[in-house]
Amino acid sequence: MQRVMIVGQPGSGKSTLARQLGQRTGLPVVHIDTIHWQPGWVERSWDEKTQLCREVEAGERWIFEGGHSATWDNRLARADLLIWIDRSAPLRFWRVLLRTLLQHGRSRPDLPENCPELLANLPEFFRFMWRTKKSARAKMQQLVEMAPLACRVVCLRSNRETRAFLASLAQSTGHARRD
Repeated sequence: MQRVMIVGQPGSGKSTLARQLGQRTGLPVVHIDTIHWQPGWVERSWDEKTQLCREVEAGERWIFEGGHSATWDNRLARADLLIWIDRSAPLRFWRVLLRTLLQHGRSRPDLPENCPELLANLPEFFRFMWRTKKSARAKMQQLVEMAPLACRVVCLRSNRETRAFLASLAQSTGHARRD
């Protein structure tokens, strides 16, 4: 495993899983939010995001979590593992609310500096999540179906499945780890 692509809707656990995988494998982790946003919640241009994604994807080793679906085809062609975290909408909304409350006023590790979690941003983000819940899931389902044969595909639908997946990595590498 050298190049891991992680997709899922907001609040599904992509960033958390990416960090856990990075710790276990030593692979460098890239969060799409560090490409999408600049400090102060300034959004990068579409072209700049695409270029930055292509630079990451050209690398030999990475865990790349998140969107910018315009580059998914290229990322998928290079990935040897695709992980789709497919969690229910109520759980994802709860997780986004919880992380906003717990991280209020601070930037999460998967965001650039000076991008603090703010309650004021929550209604707009929830509207985005609601508007895209069906279309984004369909796009990820299609991505899974397009995965090349050489790319292992893992779909995680629960915390139990995620723990079992991480445990299987420890067993396959011979590095047992207690959490």
